[in-house]
Amino acid sequence: MKTTRTTCPYCGVGCGVIVQQDAAGAITIKGDELHPANRGRLCSKGTALAETVDHPDRLLYPEINGQRVDWDTASSAVADKFQQVIAEHGPDAVAFYVSGQLLTEDYYVANKLMKGYIGAANIDTNSRLCMASAVAAHKRAFGEDLVPCSYEDLESAELIVLVGSNTAWCHPVLYQRIVAAKAENPALKVVLVDPRRTQTADVADLHLSLKPGSDAYLFNGLLAYLADHKHSANDFFEQHTEGAEAAVQAAREQSGSTAIVSRQCGLSNTKVEQFFALFASTEKVVSVFSQGVNQSSSGADKGNSLINCHLLTGRIGKAGAGPFSFTGQPNAMGGREVGGLANQLAAHRDVDNPEHQQQVQQFWQSPTIANKQGLKAVELFEAMHAGKIKVVWIMATNPAVSLPDSQFVREALSRCECVIVSDCVANNDTLNYANIKLPALTWGERDGTVTNTDRTISRQRPFLPAPGEAKQDWKIIADVAKKMGYVKAFNYKTPAEIFREHAALSWYGNDGKHCFDLGALTTLSPQDYDELPPLQWPVKKSGSDSQSWRSTKRLFSDGKFFTESGRAKFIPIYARPPTSEPSETYPLILNTGRVRDHWHTMTRTGVSPRLSGHKQEAYAEIHPSDAESRGIKNGDLVNIDNELGNVCVRAQISADQQPGCVFVPIHWSNSFANTALVGELIAGITDPISGQPEFKHATVQLSRYPAVWHGFMISRRQLNTTLNTIIHDLHWSVRRVNQVWVYTLTGAEAAPDLEHLARSVLCADSDNVNWAEYLDNAHHTYRGARFNDEALESCIFMSDSSTSLPSHEWLTSLFAQEALAESERRALLTGKSLGVQVDTGKTICACFNVGEKTIQESISSKQLKTTDDIGRCLQAGTNCGSCLPELRELLIPN
Repeated sequence: MKTTRTTCPYCGVGCGVIVQQDAAGAITIKGDELHPANRGRLCSKGTALAETVDHPDRLLYPEINGQRVDWDTASSAVADKFQQVIAEHGPDAVAFYVSGQLLTEDYYVANKLMKGYIGAANIDTNSRLCMASAVAAHKRAFGEDLVPCSYEDLESAELIVLVGSNTAWCHPVLYQRIVAAKAENPALKVVLVDPRRTQTADVADLHLSLKPGSDAYLFNGLLAYLADHKHSANDFFEQHTEGAEAAVQAAREQSGSTAIVSRQCGLSNTKVEQFFALFASTEKVVSVFSQGVNQSSSGADKGNSLINCHLLTGRIGKAGAGPFSFTGQPNAMGGREVGGLANQLAAHRDVDNPEHQQQVQQFWQSPTIANKQGLKAVELFEAMHAGKIKVVWIMATNPAVSLPDSQFVREALSRCECVIVSDCVANNDTLNYANIKLPALTWGERDGTVTNTDRTISRQRPFLPAPGEAKQDWKIIADVAKKMGYVKAFNYKTPAEIFREHAALSWYGNDGKHCFDLGALTTLSPQDYDELPPLQWPVKKSGSDSQSWRSTKRLFSDGKFFTESGRAKFIPIYARPPTSEPSETYPLILNTGRVRDHWHTMTRTGVSPRLSGHKQEAYAEIHPSDAESRGIKNGDLVNIDNELGNVCVRAQISADQQPGCVFVPIHWSNSFANTALVGELIAGITDPISGQPEFKHATVQLSRYPAVWHGFMISRRQLNTTLNTIIHDLHWSVRRVNQVWVYTLTGAEAAPDLEHLARSVLCADSDNVNWAEYLDNAHHTYRGARFNDEALESCIFMSDSSTSLPSHEWLTSLFAQEALAESERRALLTGKSLGVQVDTGKTICACFNVGEKTIQESISSKQLKTTDDIGRCLQAGTNCGSCLPELRELLIPN
């Protein structure tokens, strides 16, 4: 049994993973009990990693304009295009758009090429979409992009304030650490600040369902309250901070009483007073903030309004105290360490600081250096749309889905002279626009480091061979750089060489001016690098031994900050509402976010059947009053639209949603549904300081989709393109079940010829297929099936009524058989199973694949009373625990 210790490729928690492979290559996954981030726990996504390593749609060879080429041709084509555009239009006409999915070594080489050798700063990252506002808040307050806390502070805290973070679903392992800490210490209190009552409210003692976008009013009010009620740590803020008086005055002017704050935030005065008094009276407070704060047109201000409260009370640099930004992506922080954002240089240097420019250029011995900020993500695609960016290289991300105003972004990509995409998959929404496709390695194949939310650097180690001709991103970039003439500077042989250079740059000219310091790691041997344990930066030498390193758990315990004065800065905040307000035309507020079991645009998680079982298609969470007034019932399809676009998703009616608000998840792209791309409804409005888009606030209208017929289709093939070209006014979505694809179909126009429609979809690739069918014109019902020899290849069921359609479960099981008996064929066309089929219901526990109906039956038949009872009986809830809130709901009698 081969064992590899590596790190999960999903969120910023940075969980350690142990991969075991037997002699036949079969893989099992478990959490690493020795890793400080997760201590052996994994969430549902991490638990299902083994299901995603053999992706059915890998990009295996370089392509130019759809034709396979060798690597030498591809690298030369990229280099030549860059050099041609730079010669004709200057370095600002080229751009890189990279990703928090890259390893630090990949990020470093890309940043070095763009900023030190091309000489422009037009390299930005999808981390701009999740972390840029937190970065700006940290830099304004602390002088550097620093997260002061450690995960251990969650266990030491007496009060945890979760702001704009559905921790239970987005950071499940950290959520379970909070749950465990609360069980260990019943005095620990948790406050959730979120417009929605999310699953995280299950652990909260107090939920503040504030008006969307009003966070800064709340924390301005808290700052004024703390100052007025003498809860400031005078010695700390007088000796170690500056600007307190101006910040407190601004807070008093705008939100100077609990009554005012209550009106500004749409909360009861009682709840505001309860929260303020709890914060004021608790010494050990950790305030967690995440995308609900960051993804705003005033996200940086919101972050600083919260940080101000910690600076005033001195609740920073201590065990169990501090503002704690939960990172979205696995290597968002590693990317920022090497200057992955357009307003940074490597090693936490500033791109517009002449001294920093000189240091980095000297270290790199580069011919030039970027001397001004580049285009941030939204600006970059605006410039592309306007024809100013002539060539873009996109790495490990899918901006056609993930950026706001996605239709505009797609137009920008279509207008660009040359779009280069490095990715591990052959097809996605962005690759549709690629002139040059470059096959990259992915998790399990690549070798390097990532940095998680609490500054812990961990190794990602390979355990699979490179498929086809795929290469790691740093190698792809370095080959292009050498073709451009920069052979010496990019002649890397291993990721360890790149990491040592990265560490050396962090130390070069530092002299304690910058917190980010890996100087102790500059002499790592290849073996040291291979065996590198998880380490929190800054990393210091602790002895003469080559592996004697000392991590830094939390920052600022010495009261030293990294501003020019050495003091932390209060930032006066004048809170402002979101840029758009509800109107008669668009009366509802749209919020977006993640679901529990999927990740980003589902490139990886979408191929895992169990991860598609919990939320089987895109949905809109709607308050009952908003649904009732529009004649919408639970499970209906609904149109959501504004001046930018339209989406059509399934209605999920829930009192956990505020009246007047709608929530839609971000994951479903045109690869998994034809009308669920929520980015079409989000304007490209950004925070003026951070450049982060306002994903959490758009105004929309909502109406019921006029469904006329319903159906589903099960196929061994993906049929997205065929569906889009054949059926007019159709809503479809697709998910993976076992080894087949299950499509849900709904039409708004009656299908007069169901037989022709079915054959057009399933038999479009051939005129001679083995086809069987059943048609009932009286009930407008059709069933058809295609066979390859005796095996079922695909089937389709359509009817006027969704209730007359059979269950998917037994039909998908037929695809596992090499041949169907005549009785099974008849059963297939009648829509009735021959045997007793158990409908387990939608997946509740993805870790152990336990369905809702299975849980309900066990609760009833075995008289289960607690989630522990369910766990002992079915295992549900015993791994990552992110399903525990739903298990508790199922225990409540109807």
